[in-house]
Amino acid sequence: MNILIWHVHGSWTTSFVQGPHTCLVPVTPDRGPDGLGRAATWQWPPNVREVTPEELRGADIDLMVLQRPHEPALAHEWTGRRPGTDVPAVYVEHNSPDATPAGTRHPLADRDDIPLVHVTHFNRLMWDNGRAPATVIEHGVIDPGPLWTGTEPRAAVVVNEPVRRGRTTGTDLLPRFARSAPLDVFGMRTDGLAAHLGLDPGRCRTRDLPQGELHPAMARCRLYLHPVRWTSLGLSLLEAMFLGMPVVALDTTEVREAVPDDAGVVSNRLDVLDEAVRAFLADPAQARYAGERARAAAQARYGVRRFLDDWEQLMKEVTR
Repeated sequence: MNILIWHVHGSWTTSFVQGPHTCLVPVTPDRGPDGLGRAATWQWPPNVREVTPEELRGADIDLMVLQRPHEPALAHEWTGRRPGTDVPAVYVEHNSPDATPAGTRHPLADRDDIPLVHVTHFNRLMWDNGRAPATVIEHGVIDPGPLWTGTEPRAAVVVNEPVRRGRTTGTDLLPRFARSAPLDVFGMRTDGLAAHLGLDPGRCRTRDLPQGELHPAMARCRLYLHPVRWTSLGLSLLEAMFLGMPVVALDTTEVREAVPDDAGVVSNRLDVLDEAVRAFLADPAQARYAGERARAAAQARYGVRRFLDDWEQLMKEVTR
């Protein structure tokens, strides 16, 4: 099939484009949010083709994969065809609801012609999906290999824009955790985080690395710390598990489903999490054991083959 899909989330899309279909990715001269084109920092196969809005008007499209509220209208404008009516379409919801989980109605809730695909069961539960047919296809991660060495007695944290996102991503908790372990915070727009939090730069190093360098750098840290209060299940958490890293995480959203008891410590008690961080720093053998269990759990549930099979089944149902 020819699948129209915008480049929105690089890591998720990297897994999606591993399938057998041709993916038409819009590109614009400014490579802005609606026209990023092919990824610059991920390895995408040749079946991903850049197409301009003008080329889309005459392109053969068998399925539209939408991911943002304005994309149904944008797809109609650029292709001349209505998603869900003229061309089969699905909508991937990557996020948990921003407002209240009891009262946030999904933008597609009043439509029944475009299936709504959530990436976690928690998200499906919390969104008001209305009339939209809702299903779940859990994340699939390309296995980076068991790279963990834990040679650096530090805790890795991965978060984009930690200053702007604040309490949502647990940025305010980092000074507390920095007393238990020095932190390496990876992600976009992390510069100035230590100063913002009043921390010594040695206790809170920030690093915005290309994708190819991120995993080895994470894997040198003794453990992975996930202080996130309210986002969808982070791919960085699953990637850390694939690397073989022990996990210390808040017990929020889908984390409890993803991290088994022997793969780390998941709790909403900060004193328990502090102690877990210190324990993994003090005992590399225990960190290694928990990391091995984390990797086994991630391989069993979040492999890319299962992800692609789930998508293949859904796409057959939607396009038949």
